[in-house]
Amino acid sequence: MSDYAKLRAIDSSDEVVTKSFVQDITLGSGKTLALVTLDNGRDHTRPSTLGPATLFELRDVLSQQKERASRGEIHALAVTGKPYFLAAGADLSRVSDIPDRETALQLAQLGHETLGLLHEFGVPTFVFVNGLALGGGLEVALNADYRTINEAAPAVALPEVFLGLVPGWGGAWLLPNLIGIENALKVVIENPLKQNRVLKPKDALELGIVDEMFGAARFLEQSLQWADEVVSGSRKVKREHVPGLIERKIKWDVAIGIARKSLESKIGTVAQSPYRALDLLAAAKKSDRATGFAAEDEALADLIAGDQFHASIYAFNLVQKRAKRPAGAPDKDLARKVTKVGILGAGLMASQFALLFVRRLQVPVVITDLDQARVDAAVERIRGEIDTLASKGRIGTDEQNRLKALITGTVDKSDFADCDWVIEAVFEELGVKQEVLREIEQHIAPEAVLATNTSGLSIDDMASVLEHPERLVGFHFFNPVAVMPLIEVVNAAATDEPTLATAMATAKALKKTAIITTATPGFVVNRILAKLLGEAMHAVEQGTPFSVVVEAQKPFGFPMDPFVLLDLVGLKVGAHVLDTHHSAFPDRFFESKALHELAEANVLLEKDEKGNAKGIDKRAVKIVQKHTAKDAKPYSAEDLRTRIEDGLADEIHRMLESDVVTAAEDIDLAMILGAGWPFQMGGVTPYLDRVGASERVFGSTFHSPRIAGPSA
Repeated sequence: MSDYAKLRAIDSSDEVVTKSFVQDITLGSGKTLALVTLDNGRDHTRPSTLGPATLFELRDVLSQQKERASRGEIHALAVTGKPYFLAAGADLSRVSDIPDRETALQLAQLGHETLGLLHEFGVPTFVFVNGLALGGGLEVALNADYRTINEAAPAVALPEVFLGLVPGWGGAWLLPNLIGIENALKVVIENPLKQNRVLKPKDALELGIVDEMFGAARFLEQSLQWADEVVSGSRKVKREHVPGLIERKIKWDVAIGIARKSLESKIGTVAQSPYRALDLLAAAKKSDRATGFAAEDEALADLIAGDQFHASIYAFNLVQKRAKRPAGAPDKDLARKVTKVGILGAGLMASQFALLFVRRLQVPVVITDLDQARVDAAVERIRGEIDTLASKGRIGTDEQNRLKALITGTVDKSDFADCDWVIEAVFEELGVKQEVLREIEQHIAPEAVLATNTSGLSIDDMASVLEHPERLVGFHFFNPVAVMPLIEVVNAAATDEPTLATAMATAKALKKTAIITTATPGFVVNRILAKLLGEAMHAVEQGTPFSVVVEAQKPFGFPMDPFVLLDLVGLKVGAHVLDTHHSAFPDRFFESKALHELAEANVLLEKDEKGNAKGIDKRAVKIVQKHTAKDAKPYSAEDLRTRIEDGLADEIHRMLESDVVTAAEDIDLAMILGAGWPFQMGGVTPYLDRVGASERVFGSTFHSPRIAGPSA
């Protein structure tokens, strides 16, 4: 055994060590099974994790039991966990402390050595997955000969790719050789990139990850009985998903190729971990166990020592911790109860609001617009969406009927009299919004909250026409409303604390993450996007080829280039956003006459029959050329990238200096959840620190120390 000197040198005094407790169980056949229970001694709020000290102890315990097996003292070994948990994977706090690649390599090797003891143990080995099994926790099970699962276990998953890593303790080699390449691609790559989707016990059984599933009440008893039958030879375990010769010769490479193309189209090529995982899965087709494990060691060491893992952990902590304790939020006890919601407008966005509010708050929702026909059409559209949810099994019949009954429409504003919360979703024009807010205020109680979904208009100007400006708050959703997790809650100059507290409580009830921002043009997300998109349009108007602009922004890691993004948000909306920011900050933001003409012509991208972008439409190129001055100076990709990075660093620094939000972390959280800034980049400010833009622009960094990997 290696002494793992560098790994042992890490201070483990604050590691919550998961102990390995051993108990001999006499099976019905008279044989003895050594049952190892993983338990960190904490309650159900602290899952067992696998840090270095835990792995060292588990290695020693398994080694001792293997010696006992060689002497004939035990006839089988099983591993299970404390109530509700097998293990939640590696202790990420300890992984983040690893100082260099060599130590990272030792952690990978220690994991393989420890869990690998469950293979070739001399007697059959089992893992009874009694509860949550994530990452390294699931790999404990995969290394054993046989697996059972508790039907009440909350989740099974290999989420490493989501966190900038790969399954590095056997998962990338063992899983495809156990359940086939297509199933393994789903578990290792597809699910983590779908907002960290997990498997339920039934899924794990159907995929062949586990061999048997038992009910919660007698899970351990039935697992022991099943293990006894396997050990005694009275039960044969069939593995129907193990890949055969045809899959290895034909389907394996095809599946890998399809997955690679899918990744490139969906997330680009900047994120490292999905592609390292894909390479490991591809190699598992022919490599033996030792070779596969060695490849995992190298991949895990590279990733742990790199920037993206540390950026991912930073982003993970933002989403898991900061999002649950929003900076600047007032006392939640000040929040008023919302028992009825009113929505001003009956368009698509208003309909999305209505569906979300009625589903999450389960209170009456009334919508209004200029004419009854428009209102009736919106109500039917919303009720149709509720029917669709029911047809997909996402809600039951009783809830379907109840929700449909809660949705009503009216053109009589007096029907809003008992609303506690009213939100406008009308045309993005200040005068229109002022008019509808001023009108509805005459019909609602003085303490009722008024919310605006403006993406950047002055909320202070809206408040100026109200009798009670203190009850107006910004409540900016992102489209599509049901999917996007962020709401920018805008604390305008007159907004009082009960209104702000109600907005934060409402966002939470809607199961959204809220950040508080001041009433400044673009708030957070649109202000940063306006910088990105404005620079892109300015560059092409300077004669820079569209392809060079796309190349310049690739290192940011966005899943779509700036022109695909413009097409997605809408050319007219994009032009309006650029105009708004140019008007507010003319020295730093560009307007784009070319974009206005593109919007009028409704042309930018050339698309295939499925609607996917193939490139820039030739008509769009000609329109942009009309707006290119003769003395324009095209940018190189490198010069443009530096210009954009420095522009972002300057703008974000200004936002923080003027207290638009409390800290850089809030900007990163907003960009990750509201704009899809890549999780593995850690948000925008860690990226700007790493590339040196922060130092170039304001002589410091947003984070100290920088969010980056250790030196090799």
